[in-house]
Amino acid sequence: MTRVRTEAPYSTELDRQLKAATRAAWAQGDYHRFAKATVWGGGEVLVEACGIRAGDRVLDVAAGTGNTAIRAAQRGARVIASDLTPENFEAGRREAAEVGVELEWVEADAEALPFADGEFDCVTSSFGALFAPDHQVVADELTRVCRPGGTIGMLNFTPTGLISDFFGALAPYLPPPPPGALPPPLWGDEDHVRSLFGDRVSDLRTERRTYLERAASPQAYCDLFTETFGPVAATYAALADDPERRAAFDRDFLAFATGANRTPDGPGAEYAYEYLVVVATRA
Repeated sequence: MTRVRTEAPYSTELDRQLKAATRAAWAQGDYHRFAKATVWGGGEVLVEACGIRAGDRVLDVAAGTGNTAIRAAQRGARVIASDLTPENFEAGRREAAEVGVELEWVEADAEALPFADGEFDCVTSSFGALFAPDHQVVADELTRVCRPGGTIGMLNFTPTGLISDFFGALAPYLPPPPPGALPPPLWGDEDHVRSLFGDRVSDLRTERRTYLERAASPQAYCDLFTETFGPVAATYAALADDPERRAAFDRDFLAFATGANRTPDGPGAEYAYEYLVVVATRA
């Protein structure tokens, strides 16, 4: 039976407040500038891995400013880019216009997608849906809106990769996760992903890859995040009235950026992030 969720399954006022706070945090900074400097290349990787073709109906979940959605549209797919934070859509629309494609932008929570069962040939998420707190509900929703025989594809950071060190360095300063939330990098664990999708998918394939983020220096790398990456920019702004704690944040973040730099002798700084490509067929 066709089912469309029209509102998020928030059971308490606290749930609604957490969603609102998440949306506000991701609206801080300049997400498009951040994405272009870091994860933008992942969109092409995911579109290729999913075999998206002209005419396919594609939903990109937690799309940000469209690094995957725009690539899918460039292949002739009919694309909806959905995200909890519509404040970032205008930058995505400008990027799409610059490359000559059109797609639809829809405000949507990855845990409560406002689309019908089996509506899409392909459902994707590139370093996005993994940040939603309830992994099982996200997997349920990605599966629900994909038609039988369709494709579900994700790019997820791995728990053994650099992302865990990144979060470890900033965890003392970031807001605490919602009660019951699982760590985002768990989406990069093959066994975890298989347990989430279960027998609702077939031919689930995974591949570990690495991409590089580069900056002029470790300090410039820190500046990129505090100026553009919403959750970090929001945290940094909140520390403005606490100079001692903000100085500790600067110190700890720079220590991470210096220690993780693969090119300590320069020129510039380079960071290698391992991620998991997940492609499955909806059973």
